[in-house]
Formats: sequence, structure tokens, C-alpha cells
Amino acid sequence: MTAKRTRWADLSRAERAVLLVMVAVEFALTSAAAVDLSFRARRDVRGRKTFWWAAILVPPVGPIAYLLLGRRRPRRGGDPAPGAGAAASG
Repeated sequence: MTAKRTRWADLSRAERAVLLVMVAVEFALTSAAAVDLSFRARRDVRGRKTFWWAAILVPPVGPIAYLLLGRRRPRRGGDPAPGAGAAASG
């Protein structure tokens, strides 16, 4: 039994609009994740960069996972690492 393929012409205007929005969001998420990963230093990525490159290509979960879980947040305003100033201030 073969599945019937839906053609673009068979979709309503609302269905076409929803589909285009979903494609645009997926493209934006994947692009943002790829650009971020390519410019982010290795020390600022949780795990291996090669893993995240592969994960980004799994829509829509991969880009979202990378953007939420794969990046380390930079410290604010050059704050020292926790405990680094304890010996000097005492």
C-alpha cells in the first residue's frame, strides 16, 4: 500500500503559510546554531564540537538542544573563577 503524496497545490493558503513559517523557523534555528558553533571557542562548548555539528543536522531537536544545552555561558564582566580571589583577599 502506497501513501498518497500531498502536493503544494492541494494545500490551503493557511496550510502553506504554516508550512513556510515552520521551514523559516527551522532554517533560522539551524543557521543560528551553526554560526554560533563555528565561532565559539572549544572551551565554551559542552562536549565535542563534532558531536554538536552532527546534532545540529537533526531537525528540529538538534539546533534547539545545542542552543539550550551545548553552550557554556561566558562569565559576566570578567568575574574571576569561583574561589580564585579567596586567597588574595584574605
